Amino acid sequence: MMDEIQSKITTRTRPFNLFGFAPLMRAAVMIPLVEINGKVHVLFEIRAQTLKRQPGEICFPGGKIEPEDRSEEEAAIRETCEELGLTRDDIEIIENLGVLIPPYSSSIYCYVGRIKDHTKMIFNKDEVEDIFFVPLDFFLKQEPQVHYIRLGMNPEEDFPFDLIPDGKDYKWRTVRLPEFFYEYEERIIWGLTARIIVEFVSLVK
Repeated sequence: MMDEIQSKITTRTRPFNLFGFAPLMRAAVMIPLVEINGKVHVLFEIRAQTLKRQPGEICFPGGKIEPEDRSEEEAAIRETCEELGLTRDDIEIIENLGVLIPPYSSSIYCYVGRIKDHTKMIFNKDEVEDIFFVPLDFFLKQEPQVHYIRLGMNPEEDFPFDLIPDGKDYKWRTVRLPEFFYEYEERIIWGLTARIIVEFVSLVK
């Protein structure tokens, strides 16, 4: 199954250049796959309640790319090792999934990786409250709920309306952004984590 997943997600083409964005905070995450009783599962983390950002939410291992990281891939591996108590040799990178650009100033480099022996994990409780596993088959069979958020432009008070056509009556573009939700054993997987899963599953299918 791991070989089949790799073959499906390596046969597509990806754009290699992004431009025109504000300075982006760069982060890297890992979709960790493990085999349990002969079946592929996806590992998720529950963020520690003591964290300042998104405490208690479900996520993948990952974090900000640091200057000392040699590459985005190495950042994803480092963060995964730090959060799950693993070493570099415990992780096999399957593929670079691509770059997710959310509708705010960040870029998230996503990697699919295999954890060779999940029984070795001792997760870092300063960052991770708990971990859990979801069979990949669940995502292959279960379509996510989809709800929408409408995003619009909100110019600041000193915006030079006199320099643009129609001034304050200018017709700004709005965006209808889908949000995906999976419910698994009373746990809600949503937000960027669900968006990454949707992309991954679409390739595996």
